[in-house]
Amino acid sequence: MNEIIKRIENIVGCENVKVDRDEIEKYAKDETSSVKESLPLAVVFPTNTEQVSEIMKLANQYSIPVTPRGAGTGLSGGAIPKENGIVLSLEKMNHIVELDLENMAVVVEPGVITDEIQKLAEENGFFYAGDPASSESSSIGGNLAENAGGVKVLKYGPTGFHVLGIEVVLATGEIVNFGGKMMKNVMGYDMVRLFVGSEGTLGIVTKIILRLIPKPKYSAVLLTPFKDMQTAVACVPKVLCESGILPTSIELMDRYSVEISSKFLNETIPQQGADCHLIFEIDSLDRESLTRAYISLGEKLQQMGALEVYIADNRHQKMKIWKFRKAIAEGIIAFRPKHCMEDVSVPIKTIPTLIKASYEIAKKNGVEVLNFGHVGDGNVHVTFLKPDGMSDEDWEKSMHRSLTELYQVTVDLDGTMTGEHGVGLKRKDFLPIFMNKSEIELMKKIKKAFDPNNILNPGKIFPD
Repeated sequence: MNEIIKRIENIVGCENVKVDRDEIEKYAKDETSSVKESLPLAVVFPTNTEQVSEIMKLANQYSIPVTPRGAGTGLSGGAIPKENGIVLSLEKMNHIVELDLENMAVVVEPGVITDEIQKLAEENGFFYAGDPASSESSSIGGNLAENAGGVKVLKYGPTGFHVLGIEVVLATGEIVNFGGKMMKNVMGYDMVRLFVGSEGTLGIVTKIILRLIPKPKYSAVLLTPFKDMQTAVACVPKVLCESGILPTSIELMDRYSVEISSKFLNETIPQQGADCHLIFEIDSLDRESLTRAYISLGEKLQQMGALEVYIADNRHQKMKIWKFRKAIAEGIIAFRPKHCMEDVSVPIKTIPTLIKASYEIAKKNGVEVLNFGHVGDGNVHVTFLKPDGMSDEDWEKSMHRSLTELYQVTVDLDGTMTGEHGVGLKRKDFLPIFMNKSEIELMKKIKKAFDPNNILNPGKIFPD
């Protein structure tokens, strides 16, 4: 392997290859707390597509496992490497290649932080609508690999909705391009969509063409507490069908997630003891239509059982509401580091059934649980928490039982195991609950067609 490392150093330079343990330890994990870390043999930092191509040719020749990695903010173990392989970190491929306002597009390398794209678009009067909660730290390549969602999916869709074209290095080192700056393209199979969400198992994306849209000038946020979960969630499809308003976001926080967020912020939220809080955001190109919309929406929500409707239409007030939602994950990490955050997605009307079942599953298995997420599109982050005093061994057993039962409920509700975080290492053993053998084998055949030697992010998605 030392000879291989030297050849890689000849490709990217000695300064872009790390093998010392203290330098590569952080690349043995991502943000998934429930997956075991794994130390790679080396971490390699290419700076252009040609270097990625040469590395993949070498890796393919010697069957060396390669794990592509962005910013390491994933929540599925997708960036955790094989012990006998290398991490291909794309963090130095972080340039915005082109801003093409006439075609409402931007061309970027995979290591660009998502927030930088959003800011660049905004500075030029446009809007990049991909908006995962980790946008200030996650890279666009990672967003594409997982088809990241976020709070604006209801109106603007996940990352994949905004990807027009990609440049990809295949496992063999071949460089291919799919899509482009055109809006419509039905020439052959939709290869762009195949790579979006493929978790780095089919190829390494080295350039991305993203769609920009005109920036909405005005927005408002409505905070609506409800006395019970059923009433809260039942109003969501009614609002979508009857109000004539398509919100940017509809977010849910149960009482327990509000408690941990409030503890983290050392602040309280209006109607702190309510069983559920919903957050609605709406946007518009003019203030008058926005005002009419949030007044109409507020009245409709009160008719449907909201205890109160708090409206924020200036930046300070909006941030004050949103910070409670965004602090939930930080509160979990701070106060309950041993946890398992799930990502199930179900039809909207079945969310109360799912959440009720999660409480029952947690109680049955001696763990705790809280729920929050993107109720407008049915994506709920059911998060199991390790109780104080429980041993790690008992936690692992209880966790496995809880996940198995949660996933079975999700299947029964016509849902899916993951809506935006991906399968990765964390969920792969549960895939047969959701897909039959023929479906899994078909996906394996696609993987083999692109990666015959199984070197690209091996061990992910499919059960062993």
